[in-house]
Amino acid sequence: MAEARSTKKGAARAATLYQPLEGRGAGDGRSVEEIRAAALEAFERLELPTWRRSGFWTTSLRELDPEALEPKHVEPGEIPAVVGEALGDERPAGLLVQRGATVVHAELDPEAAAQGVVFSSLEDAIRTHPDLVREHFMKRLPYDTHKLDAAAAAFWTGGAFLHVPDGVVVERPFQIAYVIDEAGTAQYAHTLVVGGANCDFRVREYDLAGDFTGPALHAGHFECYLGDGARARIAHLQDWGSDGQEVFDVSTHFTRVGRDGHATWIPIHLGGRMTRQHIELSTAEPGADMRHRGIYFTEEEEHLDLFTVDLHEVGNTTGDTVWKGAATGASRASYEGLIKIVPNAQESHTYLQTHSMMLSPRAKVDAIPSLIVETDSVSASHGGTVGEVDETQVFYMRSRGLTRHEAVRVIVEGYFEPVVVQLDDPGLEGLVRERIARKLAAAEEDIQAYAAAK
Repeated sequence: MAEARSTKKGAARAATLYQPLEGRGAGDGRSVEEIRAAALEAFERLELPTWRRSGFWTTSLRELDPEALEPKHVEPGEIPAVVGEALGDERPAGLLVQRGATVVHAELDPEAAAQGVVFSSLEDAIRTHPDLVREHFMKRLPYDTHKLDAAAAAFWTGGAFLHVPDGVVVERPFQIAYVIDEAGTAQYAHTLVVGGANCDFRVREYDLAGDFTGPALHAGHFECYLGDGARARIAHLQDWGSDGQEVFDVSTHFTRVGRDGHATWIPIHLGGRMTRQHIELSTAEPGADMRHRGIYFTEEEEHLDLFTVDLHEVGNTTGDTVWKGAATGASRASYEGLIKIVPNAQESHTYLQTHSMMLSPRAKVDAIPSLIVETDSVSASHGGTVGEVDETQVFYMRSRGLTRHEAVRVIVEGYFEPVVVQLDDPGLEGLVRERIARKLAAAEEDIQAYAAAK
């Protein structure tokens, strides 16, 4: 593997810093093919990344052999069963499913199509709406931060494109599913969402693993641009499975909110052998507002590294970020949330809080809130906690007839519930609750051992 053969000097060059995407976007009027070519050149010269924090642990890809992975192309057709299990019977405004390297299903409700909505593979959108794609593609995403960032920009196939025109309101969600169901897969994914002025819509992206044993890679980009007065509710659910499904996920997600616009963004991380994601939400024009809510739950030997950015690029913007996580088994989870307020962004107001719950004596969790404020006349603050199940609450519930496992389940589910209900999507809420309950049941022995060790 390239990283394993690196010298110490080379490995140092491959170390990637935790920093906002501000000013590093590739979108400068170049075509998609020109950006692909530049990303390919970056891919060939860059090394596999290692993320390091002084005083904290390291995230690397030393367990992954990328040379053993390749895009898997399939024939369009049947929707994988794992998608139906996750999405349920709800009738969406649009559904797009990518299996491996191929979009196998894409449909748009006729009513939404009559309103001018475009929902298709990104490959098709390049042909049918070239100017719209060129204006926004990679506008705020870099392609040369590290080797897998370049790979995602150079090698993506299929992809998803959504455009909701000015003033259009769509009640039912647009659903996008990226599925890996074969070991040895390298999936390079790209979602581009463009919301016109005063539109209102919901989009759900699912990252799902089928039934297989062995390593796989998902390297993805998600970008969303909201016009003046636009409102969007965005949810990401990542569940790459467990046990033998060794999916490595290295992705970058970005959303830009325009003047007087609003975005609610809720990522849910529920499984993956190693996940490193950069999630950034920019309030970019006066009056822009965002609400960022997130959940993670790690188990077994999983390694999760999340870096989120609340970026205020102008004054008179508002934000609020709340993340909640839990860790069982021998998993490692790190959440770092950064608030950045740039010069001349006076009258920005925002708050960030992160809470993590330890459920195993072998798990390790870091919660790292931070601030970079480069102007005055703002309000920005943060807080973070790492705690355990409250044994007083467990004792009280057991005195009322619950078993220890039932008491812990109620406490942990109640801990996550304030975020879950903000999904405002009964089907997705039920799925998240069911997956959390399943993880708690699988970790019952670890949770009991942790209580006995205290």
